[in-house]
Amino acid sequence: MKRRELLRGAGLAAVATGLAACTPREQGAAAGVSAERLQWKMVTSWPTNFPGLGTGAAKLAEMITTATGGRLTVKVYGAGELVPAFEVFDAVSRGTAEMGHSAAYYWKGKAAAAPFFCAVPFGLNAQEMNGWLYSGGGLELWRELYAPFGLVPFPAGNTGVQMAGWFRKPLESLADLKGLKMRIPGLGGEVMARVGAAPVNVPGGEIFSALQSGAIDAAEWVGPYNDLAFGLHRAAKNCYYPGWQEPGPTLECMINRAAFEALPADLKAIVEACCRALNDAMLAEYTARNQQALDALVREHGVQLRQLPDDVMLALRKASDKVLEEVAASDPMARRALDSMRAFQAQAKAWHAVSEEAYYATRG
Repeated sequence: MKRRELLRGAGLAAVATGLAACTPREQGAAAGVSAERLQWKMVTSWPTNFPGLGTGAAKLAEMITTATGGRLTVKVYGAGELVPAFEVFDAVSRGTAEMGHSAAYYWKGKAAAAPFFCAVPFGLNAQEMNGWLYSGGGLELWRELYAPFGLVPFPAGNTGVQMAGWFRKPLESLADLKGLKMRIPGLGGEVMARVGAAPVNVPGGEIFSALQSGAIDAAEWVGPYNDLAFGLHRAAKNCYYPGWQEPGPTLECMINRAAFEALPADLKAIVEACCRALNDAMLAEYTARNQQALDALVREHGVQLRQLPDDVMLALRKASDKVLEEVAASDPMARRALDSMRAFQAQAKAWHAVSEEAYYATRG
C-alpha cells in the first residue's frame, strides 16, 4: 500500500502530498521533520498470524512501516512471544513495548470503565461504536481513562456482531446455565455469573484445548471466521446466536504515551491514520468472511446452529441492565462512559429505525 493512498483514504491527503514529494532521506531534511529512524515493538493478545486479529495487528505494523518510509519500523510479537496475552496493557504502560494490540475489556480489573470502550452487552454495534468513538465523545473519554497509565488508545479493528458461543451440550432452558463453566471475558462474563454460570477468562490460543478436554463447558470467542480457524467445531458442535455480549467489539491499539509524544507531528498523524484504516479494513474483512465460514461449519462439519432460548435471552438482558448500573455506580468514569454511550445509542436507534432497519424490512 502506497503512502499517498493510505493517508488519503484516512482523510490526510495534505500530509500524504507533502510526504510523497520527498524520499525518506529528503523528508528528514524537510523543516520540522525528523530524519531519525525508530524501531518499535508491538505486543498483542492474539496468536501470531491468526486470521483477522493477529493478521490485523501485523497489517497495522506493516502499514505504519510503509507509510513512514521506514522512519518508524514496527515489529509484532504475538501472545506469549514477548509477554503473555493478558499482560499487554502493563507491558505498554511500563515501556517494555511501545505499542499493543488487544481489547479493552481485558483490563476491567485495572479500570472499571475499560470494557465500555470494547463491548457492552446489548450495547452498540460496530457502526454505532465508530460513531460514538469518533464523533460522539467516546474516544475523548477513553483517552482520559488511559492517561493515568501512560497510554494513548486508538480504535484499531472491529469484528462486528459476534456469536453467543460454542456449547458442548445443547441449551434447552435457563436452567442449563447453572454451574456451566464458560470462557467469556468482560462485562459479558459478569452477566453470565448473574444467571448462574461460572465464567472464566482463557486466552484465545488456549480455548480449543480447554473446550476439548472438558475443562470448560462452553466458550465465546469471536465468530465463524475465527472459530473455524481455531477448529472449535472439533471440540463442540452447538454454536449459538445472537452475540448479545459483544455486539460491536472495538479492538485497540494502545501506545505508550511518552513514545507517542516523542514522535514528530507527521509520524503521529501517520500512526493515527493507519489505526483508523485498520479499524475500517478489519470490519470489512469480517463482513466478507463470516458467512463463508459459517456455511462451511454447518455444511461440511455438521455444526448445529441454534438460537438462544427466549428465557435465556430475557434473563441475560435483565442481568445486563443490573450489571451495567452497578459498575457505573461504583466508578465515576464508568458512570460517565455508560451515560454517554446510552445517550448515543438512543440517538442511533431512532435514526436507524427509519434508515437501516427500515431498509432491511423493505429489502427482504
